[in-house]
Amino acid sequence: MNPAALLARLTAPLEQGRAALDAAIGALAQATATGRSDPGRPDPERLEARQPEAFRLAHLHARSHAAAEMLRYARLGELETLLALVFGVRTLHELGAGLAWLAHRLEGVRAAAAAFGAAPETAALLRECGDALHAALLEAMAAGQSAGSDGLGSEHRMLRDTFRAFADRKVAPLAERMHREDLLIPDELIREAAALGCFGLSIPAEHGGAEERPDNLGMVVVTEELSRGALIVGSLITRPEILAKALLKGGTGEQLARWLPTMASGERMVAVAITEPDVGSDVAAIQTTATPAPGGWRINGTKVWCTFAGRSELIGLLARTEPDRSLGHRGLGMFVVEKPAFRGHEFEHRPSGGGRLAGRAIATLGYRGMHSFELIFEDYFLPAGNLVGGEAGRGQGFYLQMEGFSYGRLQTAARALGVMQSAFEHGRAYAESRRVFGKALRDFPLTREKLAQMAACVQASRQATYAAARLLDTGEGQMEASLVKLFACHHAEWITREAMQLHGGMGYAEEFAVSRLFADARVLSIFEGAEEVLALRVIMPTLLRRYLA
Repeated sequence: MNPAALLARLTAPLEQGRAALDAAIGALAQATATGRSDPGRPDPERLEARQPEAFRLAHLHARSHAAAEMLRYARLGELETLLALVFGVRTLHELGAGLAWLAHRLEGVRAAAAAFGAAPETAALLRECGDALHAALLEAMAAGQSAGSDGLGSEHRMLRDTFRAFADRKVAPLAERMHREDLLIPDELIREAAALGCFGLSIPAEHGGAEERPDNLGMVVVTEELSRGALIVGSLITRPEILAKALLKGGTGEQLARWLPTMASGERMVAVAITEPDVGSDVAAIQTTATPAPGGWRINGTKVWCTFAGRSELIGLLARTEPDRSLGHRGLGMFVVEKPAFRGHEFEHRPSGGGRLAGRAIATLGYRGMHSFELIFEDYFLPAGNLVGGEAGRGQGFYLQMEGFSYGRLQTAARALGVMQSAFEHGRAYAESRRVFGKALRDFPLTREKLAQMAACVQASRQATYAAARLLDTGEGQMEASLVKLFACHHAEWITREAMQLHGGMGYAEEFAVSRLFADARVLSIFEGAEEVLALRVIMPTLLRRYLA
């Protein structure tokens, strides 16, 4: 088997699959085109009626995007070529099945799907790249004791080494206890992470951060390593990322000086309160109100799934500043709530201006150690200076929040990387030590296939996430951040499931880390934008507009 030659043969079928996928997106664009005054946008009602097709297309597009990144990655060496081959061949399978399904649902797809499925080179590759390819990849990985180069430069590799050592030494030993006993992340661990600079990676140096310019790639690397130790520790960075980006986009000079330095140093932890009991990803429907009062605002309403709200000293709060609800997302403001840190499962805060904030932790399947709260605001007073942007921030809250969410999606993809990398390592180690039916579990062809597919998927997620981070550093990459969030989080569930399956019955036991990883992975496709909303309301409308412009 000649991996380089196989990779050269893989390029054309992947391009043909991408062309067939483009044809399917074009067909959906035509099926959802509006005949009204805005021809450059899909008709919302027609797109709603095509949700199954749009959802499948978004996932296929995300996978195809990751495959393109893997073709570039393959240039780094022989092991990288094998990883790209395994992922690319699996992508051909996925595209073939997906396009065949779409051909029965959308006019104009059948010819492209049939041509792709009948291509002789595609069929030949699928026949040739079987168990021998999986065995070759695992042999190459065993020789190098790695899952391929990360493709990082020396500075980011040094950053990775620093936080990997910290995660191995400090985070991983606490992970199981925090999960099983639902303990809050220890303050000592937060202080040590802060001393390493993890909270200032995306905050400019002039505001107390670590960089003269944005370093989203550094943020991704740090998040991945911390999440490899424990998802909840990697998640410490998420909320500061979201609030910092909102402040940098719309905050006043006084607000930047007031909040960013203490966020960058880790002196004050951050939570974000967006979701409400009847309002998830539909941010425009938020009901919590901010009513003008002498010297500030009175907040009334309920928020849910506000992670780390008890321990945090700052909460980014999205509330309705305009009584005219027909304004929708244009009637929202972003506020910063300042409060003491509380370390229990319940708390109450009464500010000097009056009112009350009550918090209650929601019991969860996984993702423990930070506690996700229900928050009830009753006439809670916030000074006028706590509205981000001041008076000019009225009606801008939605846009400020969306700025933060783009980076939050990237950071969530990085969290998924850490979880899936850990699951893969645990699964491979168990397969090497476990003997069944007279031989090592790793020597069975099905095990080899599982491990090879897992390794390739982790690396594809990594390379696509790194590429999105580099784009965001230049002011672009919002679509790519959404794609990697969709792909990496979805596949983190699959990889943790397979790692648990490799453990057999012991994988279901809490004494093995894979049970925690499996429970933690499940939340990744839900928070920071549920995958359905991400696919149907963010990714596909953007793609369809390109065809309708």
